[in-house]
Amino acid sequence: MNKFVALIGAAVAALALTANAASAQSPIVIKFSHVVANDTPKGKGALKFKELAEKYTNGKVKVEVYPNSTLYKDKEEIEALQLGSVQMLAPSTAKFAPLGVKEFEALDLPWLFKDDATYDAAMKGAVGKWLFKKLEAKGISGLAYWDNGFHMVSANRPLIHPADFQGLKVRISGSKIADRYFRDLGMIPQIMAFSEVYQALQTGVVDGCENTPSNYLTQKFYEVQKDITVSNHAHLQYAVIVNTKFWNGLPADIRQQLDKAMAEATDYTNSIASQENKDALEAIKKSGKTTLHYLTAEQKAEWQKAMRPTYTWAKGRVGQEILDLMAKELHVQM
Repeated sequence: MNKFVALIGAAVAALALTANAASAQSPIVIKFSHVVANDTPKGKGALKFKELAEKYTNGKVKVEVYPNSTLYKDKEEIEALQLGSVQMLAPSTAKFAPLGVKEFEALDLPWLFKDDATYDAAMKGAVGKWLFKKLEAKGISGLAYWDNGFHMVSANRPLIHPADFQGLKVRISGSKIADRYFRDLGMIPQIMAFSEVYQALQTGVVDGCENTPSNYLTQKFYEVQKDITVSNHAHLQYAVIVNTKFWNGLPADIRQQLDKAMAEATDYTNSIASQENKDALEAIKKSGKTTLHYLTAEQKAEWQKAMRPTYTWAKGRVGQEILDLMAKELHVQM
């Protein structure tokens, strides 16, 4: 009997050793969720990070990418990150306001960045670093900013002068700054998940939306909007963020390789964003399904004058400190 018990004990011990060995060899899983398609700049960036992370860690890390809100709706994903249900996200920066970090919404101010280079310098510099510090108290660490270029705006009628916007319902992602500048133009903003926009445009739940050319193309918004104004009135950027507890708990050598992968994926994403948007505009034009409108200098000035009150209003929303920093770094009048 004792011999039998000993044999059982040895077998259990062997199984435990095998299980522990298997566990030790199991890859660290990073669930990376986002709300756009794989063939957008952000989608391609997420896949590039997956490729590089798995390569540089020799398979010790496995990155599972979930595009198009297949894992979480965009309004649910940040809570899921804080709870640890997902480890990495790349939301638009407007998504941080519900956490009490309203300062990120300053990036949504209209006519803020004159070009991609100005945006890139600000986010790699003092502005981007200052904003990421604001997330630390929420258990979130910022890793990078991913560019997706400038917004266009659309409807089923030409939007050329401020008077053309009157009474139209426009989808926004949740930014109070965007809410404000559209109200300054006489529109009625509606907060809506990104995954719901196409159907809302198709059925008339909303009359129009704003987004980048690449998103208009991949989400097929151009198919259900007769007119698009290539206004470049505001910028769309994403913040790649992680659960701080998870990230800090990674072995130092693993985290070092993931930082390297993220740096390279960021350079890749930001380098393709401009070209992707140019290609998307060309594809939209060739489709013949919508008319593209370009503003003259005088028409652009009309928009800027109509939206200017948003800057005054923003002081009470995002605070003077971030506005002063941006005025200094971007050489703009706040």
